[in-house]
Amino acid sequence: MDNTIRIGTRNSRLAMIQTEMVAASLREAAPGIQVSLEARMTTGDKILNKPLQEFGGKGVFVSEFEEGILEGRLDLAVHSAKDMPMELAEGLSIVGVPMREDPRDVLVTAAGRPVPKTGEIVIGTSSPRRKLQIELLGTNLWPGGSVRCENLRGNVQTRLGKLESGMYHGIILAAAGLKRLGLLEDPRYNFQFLECESFVPAGGQGILAVEGRAEGRAAGILSGISHRETWLCLNLERQVLKLLDAGCHEPIGVYSRLEDGLLEVFGISGRNGRVYKIHLKGQPEEAGELARRAAEGLGGA
Repeated sequence: MDNTIRIGTRNSRLAMIQTEMVAASLREAAPGIQVSLEARMTTGDKILNKPLQEFGGKGVFVSEFEEGILEGRLDLAVHSAKDMPMELAEGLSIVGVPMREDPRDVLVTAAGRPVPKTGEIVIGTSSPRRKLQIELLGTNLWPGGSVRCENLRGNVQTRLGKLESGMYHGIILAAAGLKRLGLLEDPRYNFQFLECESFVPAGGQGILAVEGRAEGRAAGILSGISHRETWLCLNLERQVLKLLDAGCHEPIGVYSRLEDGLLEVFGISGRNGRVYKIHLKGQPEEAGELARRAAEGLGGA
């Protein structure tokens, strides 16, 4: 019997690091198995001059790996949970969730080139969620200026290169990726962490989700090494987004955490010409009801 588990991953440096983290956990949990990584560039990685919402949404990072699993060429695929569509391919599910990394967003600026205090301030981001919130927050960060967001896609290094070139005064990146790449000590940049309570992350931000067949040979191993609190929060956040029928074209953020035994949820959305914000608390066993209330408070029907 073949004892090799084949894991699909995007071929960026960050994706490879993240997938190797999962592979290492599998090797440790089941020393007799072999794990191989199969990297490829997805459609979403190839088209960088358009926002995701213009050419297929979040599925462009996932669908090719789902095909590989369903056709038997792959056993698993590792994704950034925030990049996963709400509906996965039939027969597939999330079968493993490691502990969440820092969920915050970070405003990155070039060292020695401060953001101007007045005039137009250009921020690089393609995320409607980040755009909505940095424009709201900008009046506090730069009272004398006005924020204009410009499209920014590509891997982390590509985005930082565009910042260095002077195309933007600042860019917004996920803290988790910066940490996993070891970039937070890079003296070329200044990093301002945006707290989740006031700058709500994307659902699933900072979480790795392992996709596969629920009855697959690796699913049992992954279940045993997954982080239950993270899985609870991911399920809640994805349920909120599903209830809102939210795609990547909508500015919606939702973040949950366990605090003093309670499940706490923060959310923001821009819908119907207005901004909705929520902050809710409830018992962990009431996660489904909490998700329903959160979706309702964020403009859901």
